[in-house]
Amino acid sequence: MKAQRQTVLITGAAGQLGAAVASAFHQRGARLVLLDHSAEALQRNFGTNPDVVLIDVDLLDRGQVATRVGDALARVGRIHALCHIAGGFRMGEQVHETSTATWDFLLDLNAGSLLHIAAAVVPHLIDQGGGTVVTVGAAAALQGAAAMGAYSASKSALIRLTEAMSAELRDRGINVNCVLPSIIDTPANRSSMPEADMSRWVAPEALADVIAFLASDAARAIHGAAIPVTGRV
Repeated sequence: MKAQRQTVLITGAAGQLGAAVASAFHQRGARLVLLDHSAEALQRNFGTNPDVVLIDVDLLDRGQVATRVGDALARVGRIHALCHIAGGFRMGEQVHETSTATWDFLLDLNAGSLLHIAAAVVPHLIDQGGGTVVTVGAAAALQGAAAMGAYSASKSALIRLTEAMSAELRDRGINVNCVLPSIIDTPANRSSMPEADMSRWVAPEALADVIAFLASDAARAIHGAAIPVTGRV
């Protein structure tokens, strides 16, 4: 992976997984464009590293995404890889009880945000003749589960969008793939599920390594894959 020459744009960069992905690429020598809704969290986590461009943005606002990604491109000149980490989780409502607010929240955050960041970044990748896109789905998207219908549907929508993007962009030199993690080992998940067998969860750093691989030249023959990343057995 010739990451010394890569510039990688990462959404949701201030979260646990986003920070792990940023660290993985930084260790490989990449320049980073890090997006999150919280400017404070970005500054706290990443400071003033000259190889890191920090962009606070509302991914649900397409116009704002376009403007701020455009500003970032003016600074870095080129983006080689888009890693779309941002997303959200909510469960507890059965399908017949699912509120419009829950449905809109999850579809907007998990699927709509991909549409917005793709609209801002993909034309740039096409113009430069290639690149990579990696999205984060969920193992839970492969089958519906009780009280998780809206979440599973929203992540399933993201997978289908990823597959469609791959079919559309493969011949333009752009690889598009998706990872499907099971439960990610974060402080929030440990707090909410204290009785769970955490040894089977996916470490953010391990998932970040898979994402970095998919964004590398070593994965140039992989197109439209939805790869389960389910931790230790």
